Formats: sequence, structure tokens, C-alpha cells
Amino acid sequence: MSAEETPYRCTVEITLNVIGGKWKALILWHLAHRTLRFSQLRRRLPKVTQKMLTQQLRELEGDGMIHRQVYAEVPPRVEYSLTGEGQTLVPLLGQMCDWGKRHLGRRDAAGVAEKAAMACVAGRSS
Repeated sequence: MSAEETPYRCTVEITLNVIGGKWKALILWHLAHRTLRFSQLRRRLPKVTQKMLTQQLRELEGDGMIHRQVYAEVPPRVEYSLTGEGQTLVPLLGQMCDWGKRHLGRRDAAGVAEKAAMACVAGRSS
């Protein structure tokens, strides 16, 4: 495919196509630190619906960012982890976390910045 035929005008579009939206970056962020089951992701993202989480996980799997491991057990156990390609996004996600802390700090969001920054740091260490 030549540069003229590509549907993207900017490589940032490609990145946003993969990690854009409200939940994908957060899913990747949580999976950057450990393998998680669906229910564990739901607990870490309490505002996401089951349908939306399922959809976002399928898209990330389709883009090669996460691996879905199904275990032949009763009840079935499914775990999600980052692929090698997904791991390449971890530095970018860390930079996004750091930028968010600085941005909130500049806005002096009356304690909100500190809470958000702690959640980000907690995500790195857990």
C-alpha cells in the first residue's frame, strides 16, 4: 500500500485508533502491571459496563495488544495480559500518567490532583 492509499493522514491517528476511547488506555494500564481476569478488570474500572469492557477487550485483542488465555476449567477461567506489542505501549502510558499529574497540579484541583496521582502510582506498583 502506498502512502497515498493509506487511510491515515498522521501516525498519531494510528495510535489513537488502537488506544483511543475512554477505556482502552486504562485497560492497557492495568494489564501493564499484571495478568488479570475479566472480573478483576471490572473491579478496577467500576464505571465501565460489562458490554463495553468486552467490546474493548475484543478490539485490543484484535489489534494484537492483549492476549486472551482461556483455561479449560469449570467454571471457565479467562485471563488477559499484554502481548509483546502491547508492552511497547507501557512507556507511553506512563508518560500519559505523568502528564496527567502535572496537568492536575497546574490546575490546582483542590486535592483531586493528589488523589489521581496516587491512583496512577498505585497502578504502577500493584
